[in-house]
Amino acid sequence: MPLQIITIPCLADNYAYLIRETDTGQVAVVDVPEAGPILGALNDLDWPLHQILITHHHYDHIGGLEELRTTTGAKVYGATVDSHRLPKLDEALTEGDTFKLGNEVCDIMDVSGHTIGHIAFLFKNANAVFSADSLMALGCGRVFEGDFAMMWGTMLKFKALPDDTLVYSGHEYTMSNAKFALTIEPDNADLKTRIADIEDKRANNIPTVPASIGMEKATNPFMRADLPKVKALVDMAEANDAAVFGEIRIRKDRF
Repeated sequence: MPLQIITIPCLADNYAYLIRETDTGQVAVVDVPEAGPILGALNDLDWPLHQILITHHHYDHIGGLEELRTTTGAKVYGATVDSHRLPKLDEALTEGDTFKLGNEVCDIMDVSGHTIGHIAFLFKNANAVFSADSLMALGCGRVFEGDFAMMWGTMLKFKALPDDTLVYSGHEYTMSNAKFALTIEPDNADLKTRIADIEDKRANNIPTVPASIGMEKATNPFMRADLPKVKALVDMAEANDAAVFGEIRIRKDRF
């Protein structure tokens, strides 16, 4: 595998991710909810840290950044349009930009909706995308700054990725997301199978992320708003896709 990925639980239900490019030993972290668990993992693994990759400005994704930067000297990467409310960036990025972690190329995706300027980090060669609060396991982030059409556009970008792409999202919300998903598609057999796996993992304190794009397309209601059977289930058979997505998001907000 070109990348070694370590999941770091932070705060109450956040995840950060250490990524090591195996040829060169270069190491990055995606998001810094708090510095302590990340520094502890780096110490245990005896890894240096070269890059800090920030998805968006919410405090539970950047709260430990300055401590981590000061301690490690790592360079900070984040969205150009979010730079006014992120810690100081060493590399400002826009959709379509690329950079390297060792020998691996990372592509930048604009996945706005939850926030404006939210980005995801896509390592195509490793079939891995770090999506934070845009696409989540069986869910998506609340639409705080964008609108439903924008967030649906973000879902379409994820749907276009290969099915075997693994989605590393920012929170352990999967069980509550699963309970909501059942209210939309109570007879979805793939969803029921997935929920059994989620229950087993959580009972053993195992993270439910990553999950594949193919699995999300089969079970995540926010990825399925364009399907006629889902539209019928929410009594919006003739509505456009973004409107159906919006209805599902509103229902989740009230759930």
